Amino acid sequence: MSTPHFLAQPANLLIEVFTEELPPKSLRRLGEAFSDGIYTSLKAAGLLNASSTSSSYATPRRLAVLVSDVLSQAPDYPVREKLLPTSIAFDAQGQATAPLLKKLAALGYPDLDLSSLEKSGEGKNEALFLNVIAKGGTLQATAQTALAQTLDKLPIAKMMHYQVLQKNGQLAEVEFARPAHRIIALHGDQILPISALGIDAGNQTEGHRFLAPGVITIQSANLYEAALQAKAKVMPSFDQRRAFLETALLKAAGDDLVLMPDSLLDEVTALVEWPAIYECHFDQEFLEVPQECLILTMQTNQKYFALTDSQGKLRNRFLIVSNIETNQPEAIISGNERVVRPRLSDARFFFKQDQKRPLASRVADLGKVVYHNQLGNQHDRMKRVQAIAASIAKLLNADQTLASRAAEIAKTDLLTDMVGEFPELQGIMGRYYAHHDGEHSEVAFACSEHYMPRFAGDALPQTQTGTILALADKLETLIGIWGVGLAPTGDKDPYALRRHALGICRLLLEKNLALNLPELITLARKQFPQQEVQDKALPEDIYIFIIDRLRAYLREQSVAGKPFTSAEIDAVLSQSPAQLNDLIDRLSALREFNALAEAPQLAAANKRISNILKKTNTAIPTICSSKVLLDPAEISLYQVLETITPALSLAYEKRQFVELLKTLLTLSKPIDQFFADVMVMDPSPKLRDNRLALLQQLHQKMNLIADLGKLA
Repeated sequence: MSTPHFLAQPANLLIEVFTEELPPKSLRRLGEAFSDGIYTSLKAAGLLNASSTSSSYATPRRLAVLVSDVLSQAPDYPVREKLLPTSIAFDAQGQATAPLLKKLAALGYPDLDLSSLEKSGEGKNEALFLNVIAKGGTLQATAQTALAQTLDKLPIAKMMHYQVLQKNGQLAEVEFARPAHRIIALHGDQILPISALGIDAGNQTEGHRFLAPGVITIQSANLYEAALQAKAKVMPSFDQRRAFLETALLKAAGDDLVLMPDSLLDEVTALVEWPAIYECHFDQEFLEVPQECLILTMQTNQKYFALTDSQGKLRNRFLIVSNIETNQPEAIISGNERVVRPRLSDARFFFKQDQKRPLASRVADLGKVVYHNQLGNQHDRMKRVQAIAASIAKLLNADQTLASRAAEIAKTDLLTDMVGEFPELQGIMGRYYAHHDGEHSEVAFACSEHYMPRFAGDALPQTQTGTILALADKLETLIGIWGVGLAPTGDKDPYALRRHALGICRLLLEKNLALNLPELITLARKQFPQQEVQDKALPEDIYIFIIDRLRAYLREQSVAGKPFTSAEIDAVLSQSPAQLNDLIDRLSALREFNALAEAPQLAAANKRISNILKKTNTAIPTICSSKVLLDPAEISLYQVLETITPALSLAYEKRQFVELLKTLLTLSKPIDQFFADVMVMDPSPKLRDNRLALLQQLHQKMNLIADLGKLA
């Protein structure tokens, strides 16, 4: 049995893997995964203090982590482990059996004094336990394992296979994201003798390819970041480099606005070690092309940052991020201006060519584009969406002709050269081309708006035609894809049906569309002649799926900064609402009602009534007869209910939900008195059924906008 040993003073640990240029789109994730993997392994081994932290570094050619306060030896720790039942551990003579000796050897204690083992339990349940003080692991052994395991688990989409020359002169096969050249492992100022990827760790790395080429020696883990910045012209921290870039871009933009989406900022940050910002220009004549095309060309192909004025109009100046800092950037600027010109020329060519042929002339060609092998081509789909859109327009007393026309041409821009080059512009180019063709403005806007909302929090269509087409398009997709057996399962949703369902909810609710959701589902389903769709896309399943998405959406809504509770949401949705446009009003009214003193009593009474009605096996009469009522308490309840029914009906018709719920307060005392004095399940079938009918009518009136029992 070992005894505690002296622990050396902790020091910072640096581990760096220096490689060829790493994949830029995944560099941030690689850096985070590398640092997290090393830190987690050290922590699990007991080599860190409570104050230990990790700093992640990732540049185009390196992944590194600096962990503070790392011990060279983990403290000893107690181990108590169940070995075997006593009956198996020892034979009849009390000697250790082979299974026990084998178990101890496997745990690393082949020569352990058997008398030190603990017996616990009684009779058949008696077992043997190992109680020892285990020796803490060394930093060298832990770091070696941690580095190997972390490198093996990095989120690398595609590995490169290459060979490295070993000390014995033999070539060894290695695989990693990119060929590795050096590894640093420093504990304080001491090199940690570990290895990975066929390379022994040292204390040397390399600087910027052009500004500080050659080998840099890192004297201590603490000096890593400072040494790279001062001597190697490398800004190692991904986050700091990104923040520097963002600040520098804003400064260079001046009074203009710089377009810097997160994905572009991350990618450009991953391409440079020592970023420098330069201003470039392109010819003014290119501004006649839709600015979305120019912006996407610059961002996607060249990784440039476009600039707009304060009104959002594109400028003919843009910013580039270079990996070379120089006082004479003219060659860099002119080179980038020369490179971008053919890209913009291509965009202008596509735009002019596309305009030579109206969108309407491309409708027939939709038949050549496969949508889904079980659902036909894009022309078939267009006809379905067109029928759904026209029907929705009729329900809303909107212009059916505009809805039908918008559905007919909305997908034709998929056949244009511009969208073929830049699929991200689908819908946007349809709007431009429809305007050029002289289509009605609502039809043109619907070409882009029918994709809305594209993601959670995205804007909704502004035009009525765009709203109708967006709803029709999402209903067709949801029902069609569901019908061919591709409903979402677990985290798999390749056709984004959850997003489409949420879009349907938002359109109905936020655009205040008084449409019946089950009727919409049935209407859309009728457009599919495929028997498989009719068999699998059952209206009740589609409705439940949409309501589940709505439930998640409502959890994010609030009144006066206070989110709706699960009980409030369940109370409203348990009524299986056909129309969704007034749900926020219902929830708000329910919130106000729930704050009243009488609310808990009414909610509890409602729940009690629900339970009574659920347990009733016989058919309940639809109407309560006043002539059968005997007890004063039931007569009083009946009279109060009859008195307030007209007010409840009027308030419900006018969507005055707060007034409706407050009207229910007059039922509080009569209900209490009813349950105190009246036996509902009377031996007389006539009395019992009449009282159940009264409770059923009461239940219906109390739950006009929500199941109040859910609040109990």
